[in-house]
Amino acid sequence: MKTLAPGVQVTDGALTQIVVRAAEAVDGARVRRPRRKVDIDIGDGHARVDLELAVEYGRVLPEVARDVQREVADALARMCDVTVDAVDVSVEELE
Repeated sequence: MKTLAPGVQVTDGALTQIVVRAAEAVDGARVRRPRRKVDIDIGDGHARVDLELAVEYGRVLPEVARDVQREVADALARMCDVTVDAVDVSVEELE
């Protein structure tokens, strides 16, 4: 459970869902094993995310990764009112 503001806590599962849904909103991207392959660190109004992706074959990998970074950062900033310091993405698989 992470504290976002005094009196406001969000479960790790809810944070993972925010990240996964944002990442998978990008065409050609899928988060690999979300329960094990998504790491979210939130504290003092800042967030950092590490996640592993599977990307559809034929997509331009750096473009997909950048789009995922942008979508995840935007979702966390908007929904959790945090400053996202980094969204580190590694492409682990092609589909």
